[in-house]
Amino acid sequence: MAYNIVPLNELINQFERLPGIGKKTATRLAFSVLAAPKEQAQRFADALVNAREKIHFCACCQSFTDLEICPICADETRDKSVICVVSEAKDVLAFERTREYNGLYHVLHGVLSPLDGITAEQLKIKELMARLADGTVKEVIMATNPTVEGEATSSYLSRLIKPMGIKITRLAYGIPVGGDLEYADEVTLSKALEGRNEI
Repeated sequence: MAYNIVPLNELINQFERLPGIGKKTATRLAFSVLAAPKEQAQRFADALVNAREKIHFCACCQSFTDLEICPICADETRDKSVICVVSEAKDVLAFERTREYNGLYHVLHGVLSPLDGITAEQLKIKELMARLADGTVKEVIMATNPTVEGEATSSYLSRLIKPMGIKITRLAYGIPVGGDLEYADEVTLSKALEGRNEI
């Protein structure tokens, strides 16, 4: 149902564009914003604009940061000889929750999906290859989701990296096929890391 209030309809439409938000939830969120004190609504709006303006890709791993280099890449205690390749920045958070992995990351920002028009040029693959060129990295862990697209991306990257003499491993399948890393619990991710296999 559309309301005869243009700004309200626009607010509902914008909420509805967010992933996982349907019409009912978008409407509930819009009314929640309207019911909030003006200062709270302003802080919400400022936080959106501020995040969009100040957060960008890390110059090293391509994850999100408000600094030139993200805190993980800048951490001298991390093992710089291992890079875990993930599809999305939110996957980094999933691994960090396990407290089991001490290497670095590389975020592709998607997976190969010809049907959706997503090609290698649209992913952060050339940035990954540049990182591997100096010989510091000894192992690359492929941690894309165990979906058809994730597997295709993993295979594609493996073919590019193998000639460089770098060990390539894949997460063990403690993670259900068709599942998302974002929703995996810490134990499942830990076991998947421990049982990874060379490709």
